[in-house]
Parts: sequence; C-alpha cells; structure tokens
Amino acid sequence: MSEVRLNAESRTEFGKGGARRTRRAGKIPAVIYGHGAEPRHVALPAREFTNAIRHGGINVLLTLAVEGDDQLVIPKAIQRHALKGTFDHVDLLAVRRGEKVTIDVPLTIVGDVIAGGLLAQDATAVSVEAEATNLPTEIEVSIEGFEIGSQFTAADLKLPQGSVLAGDPSQLIFVINDAAAATAAAEASDEAAEAPAAVAPEAPAAE
Repeated sequence: MSEVRLNAESRTEFGKGGARRTRRAGKIPAVIYGHGAEPRHVALPAREFTNAIRHGGINVLLTLAVEGDDQLVIPKAIQRHALKGTFDHVDLLAVRRGEKVTIDVPLTIVGDVIAGGLLAQDATAVSVEAEATNLPTEIEVSIEGFEIGSQFTAADLKLPQGSVLAGDPSQLIFVINDAAAATAAAEASDEAAEAPAAVAPEAPAAE
C-alpha cells in the first residue's frame, strides 16, 4: 500500500463556524483518535489529502507532521459534501508500525458474467485484519466462469498476503441469477405495483 506524508496543523477553533473557516482556508477539519489518547484536532491540507485518497485509496497510510511530531494514521471515516464531493471532515485512526488493525476493504468485480446470467452484487466491501503498514486498498473478485445459480461468499475471497477475514465468512458477495427469470420477476413486480387497488364496496347507510 502507499504511504503519504502530509503537513498538518493543530486546530483550536471548533464547531460549525470554526470548521467553515478551516475549509475556506483550503484545509479539512480532522480528528485523530486511538491508543487511549485524548482526541487531537488537526487541519489537513485539502489538495494533498484529496490526492492521497485518489491515488492511495480510502485506506491510505498517512504520516502527519504536526508541530514537530510525526503521527501515523489511516482514515477511519470521511464526510463528503453532498453536492460538491469535497471532503468536509475526516476521522483518523492513530496506528503504529507492526500493529494489526481492522478495516473495510472495497471489492472490485472484474470479468464478464456468463451468457444468460445476471450479476447481483450483495456486498461492496469486506472487513479484514492486516498490519497497519500493509493494508490492502481493494480486493478484486473475478466472476469469470461462474454458472447461473452460483453464489460467492466472503469465505471464497482470495485475500492479499498478510490479511485475514475479520467479518462473517458466510457474508454473501454476489449471486449469478438467470437474466430471463430475473427480468420476468421484475416485470411482474412492476405490474403488481401499477395495478389499481381494489375498492371496498360502501356499507349501506343505516336506516
């Protein structure tokens, strides 16, 4: 995995007003958690952090230089602006080299589904445990050769070296459905939804 060094600043302004001023200055409000220490409020350079995520993935390892100290962290939760897509706030997890951490790793489906089949993907990420400096950025899952009716679970994943599954092995990743049957079922469901509701007859007025 990639490792990126960023210069960060301590934050003394909090709340919505402080966060807005931080973002207007070209920085992202962030908080560092972990190892039993008090949360540490910092500001990350927006452009550099965005590039780190773009090239290193959401589990990129960051070395933050804060007031003369280096802190190794990984992003734990990222809030984005609903319309602009920019980063509004980041929760960072403090880690140490050699330490094992549990993260969610995105799944990337590759290959072509069998003729007549329809891919139904049930999960887009899985939870794995790995060493903090060797976190996978994604796990590729090939659907080549799977017959109609096949199911693929987390236990079937080929994990990167050094990673172990931390979630439920029976977690469903995808199913290969019969395309014609799935289409017919969807059309029947749509027709049922569009059908007018039955109107109950009015009760006779009491005399």
